[in-house]
Amino acid sequence: MDFATLIGIISGIGLVVWEITTNSGLDIFVNIPSFAVVFGGTIAATFIAYPINEVLRVLSISKKVFLHKSEKPSTQIKELVEISVVTRSKGILALDKELSKIKDGFLNKGLQMVVDGIRGTTINEVMQLEMDIIWKRHQIGYSLFKDMGNFSPAFGMIGTLIGLVQMLADLSDPSGIGPKMAIALITTFYGSLFANLLYIPMSIKLKHRSQQEALRMQLIIEAIKSIRLGDNPRFMEEKLTKFLSNAERQKVSKATKSSKKKG
Repeated sequence: MDFATLIGIISGIGLVVWEITTNSGLDIFVNIPSFAVVFGGTIAATFIAYPINEVLRVLSISKKVFLHKSEKPSTQIKELVEISVVTRSKGILALDKELSKIKDGFLNKGLQMVVDGIRGTTINEVMQLEMDIIWKRHQIGYSLFKDMGNFSPAFGMIGTLIGLVQMLADLSDPSGIGPKMAIALITTFYGSLFANLLYIPMSIKLKHRSQQEALRMQLIIEAIKSIRLGDNPRFMEEKLTKFLSNAERQKVSKATKSSKKKG
């Protein structure tokens, strides 16, 4: 569970509700037709903009915004260094027995090509191509939510214009102008709320996770190059830590020193 996402949504909704209840009741902000125009209109525009299979696929994986489990960089590098140690001491073919223990599909595929004796340039091309394809798939996902963040306020404005037209069409009762204006503005409120609390933040989070995944895959590609060439594990570790922030490098360094002391 991604607690940052959960905390953000709950706190965002909580602040909005608190502001509403401080000066009025929640009931005046609840309007089903306004909600239908904004939410339904956004979904309709998304189906127009994107193929239906992509919309359904992206919406089905939107749960990754809330449920996301990624391996720590220090753990990933430690695993890669251990693999390098095995190949340096027992040879490349010794990896064949280790492949069944490796759960990461991208890493497993790369190491399998190394065991099969495929040329380094070919391995690099294949893995780079797979990384690019995965990145493009992820790009569709966060672009879709970004576009939904653009559609939502637009439909909020459309709903407000509809309400204003209906209000101006009947000015015979001045006492009804205020309530009708309030209802007209609710759709703008819904559109802005959905866009800035859900769609746009979800797009940013998915983009960030895609960047993290691309960086992790690039790290694996570099590690496989070193493993295939038989580089010293310590040198390989030093090279891989270049992908990390200073704080993460310190964690990897501490983990390495700790494992050496135990050994």
